[in-house]
Amino acid sequence: MTIRTAQPSDAVAVVQLLFDAIQDIGYQLTGAKTQEEVLDALQQFFLQPGNRFSHSNILVKIAGENVAGMILCYHGSEAEAIDKPIRDRLRRLKNDPALTLDKEADEDEYYIDALAVSPVWGGRGFGTELIQAAERQAQRRGYDKIALNVEEYNERARSLYTKLGYSSDKETIINKKTYYHMVKQL
Repeated sequence: MTIRTAQPSDAVAVVQLLFDAIQDIGYQLTGAKTQEEVLDALQQFFLQPGNRFSHSNILVKIAGENVAGMILCYHGSEAEAIDKPIRDRLRRLKNDPALTLDKEADEDEYYIDALAVSPVWGGRGFGTELIQAAERQAQRRGYDKIALNVEEYNERARSLYTKLGYSSDKETIINKKTYYHMVKQL
């Protein structure tokens, strides 16, 4: 069992996990109307470099020969640039040149955008392993702060993040829902 950077060949498994993690935000960011359309758009982004959902921003947990979990991370200072392809696509689809995206990451933090473990592999600590891998990656890249957002009603996840040393510093609105922004000094 290992954790590694996602590869293009991981697309189908990772994109499903990504959708499981972001749900309604997937519809918002792709402009899609159906789950199939969201998955198709996310897969296109996953296979291309230079955007938030690119495989190069994702670590995967491999169990056996299967993708058991994924974590999507990037530095907040990169958010504007890696969201540009997503924003440009939405502006075209919605015919709205002024369309903007919700700001999720602060400029000074390594940001965990999404985390998911397949239900088949749940309860084995893979989520914790993926978070710790993201923390190590942030440190290797010279960052001293990592953060994530958790939906206000998701007590189970918030409890895990608190146990791992994260603390809430503010509330954030993403796709009209309230999230707790949680940070950890590395």
